[in-house]
Amino acid sequence: MSEDILEPDLPIIDPHHHLWDLRPVLGAFPEPRHDFLETLAGAAQYTFDQLQADARCGHNVIATVFMECGAFYDNSRGDDLKVVGEVEFVNGVAAQGASGLYGDYRPCAAIVGHADLTLGARAGEVLDALQAASPRFVGIRHAAAWDADPEVLGPPFHAPEGLYRDATFREGFAELGKRGLTFDAWVLEPQLGDVLELARAFPDQPIVLDHCGTPLGIASYRGQLEANFSRWRSAIQAIAECENVTIKLGGLAMAFCQLPDQGPAAGRGSEELAGLWKPYIDTCIEAFGPGRAMFESNYPVDRWGASYPVLWNAFKRLAAGASDADKRALFAGTAAQVYGLERLLVQA
Repeated sequence: MSEDILEPDLPIIDPHHHLWDLRPVLGAFPEPRHDFLETLAGAAQYTFDQLQADARCGHNVIATVFMECGAFYDNSRGDDLKVVGEVEFVNGVAAQGASGLYGDYRPCAAIVGHADLTLGARAGEVLDALQAASPRFVGIRHAAAWDADPEVLGPPFHAPEGLYRDATFREGFAELGKRGLTFDAWVLEPQLGDVLELARAFPDQPIVLDHCGTPLGIASYRGQLEANFSRWRSAIQAIAECENVTIKLGGLAMAFCQLPDQGPAAGRGSEELAGLWKPYIDTCIEAFGPGRAMFESNYPVDRWGASYPVLWNAFKRLAAGASDADKRALFAGTAAQVYGLERLLVQA
């Protein structure tokens, strides 16, 4: 769907996107594939060129933050350190953008990698290697998404139940603070209590809650979004009381949420999407405030429900009543502060 770009001069730092080549992997999954895998099949290869084409669609995307996704691990380094390969790969992409050949746009200006925090204190060695791999490396994500219904997540995800409560994980988690690194948390709505406990246990550790806490409308949760909304809202409000937590406003176009309930590339307009997402986005902004909330594309995963330009138009519709200062925070300022990109915002 083609739309005119709303507020084309508003600076955007997209704080959450991926780069990958999943073509060798997707063929291993049997038919019928999980809805999430159908999304990935439509973006089996998402490269610098494709990211640039999306980011240059008419919105004023000045920079992006890469989010770990298991891309281009270096298996020659062994299981613990193979994750360094992803950061090295993305640093090369960032160097392309920093060359200036593509204008002022700075893709992957910050890099969030992965380290296995269940290594306990030994995770510190991995974090040191990641920091050495790129000056753009700012933190990690160790996803903990799990549900008792295996059909919710499907075969790509294998996080153990209660990962963020595990003592050895927390020993590894403590290594982040020693190095001034951020932590992105991805869980599903029924697990939000685990993020709350983690944030309370480490009040000085910056934590970013991804994807509005991922409300579920898939598998055994189909048709339950409205019934579970109050539970989700209460959890979000409780987490927002932890001042070390910020939230990413997005991810609602993932297949897991079923907002919309058809995809991939559902072709819905930004006005319709904004209507679907408004109760969640409004709740998050009210709870966290613009200074601790940031819009995210989660691309190409959110291609399930929206094209890149339509996605950002929907966010702009949702923020239409905000002040100029609040818009600047929601679309760029909070991301710049969390991921150390203030220098780019000053130049915008």
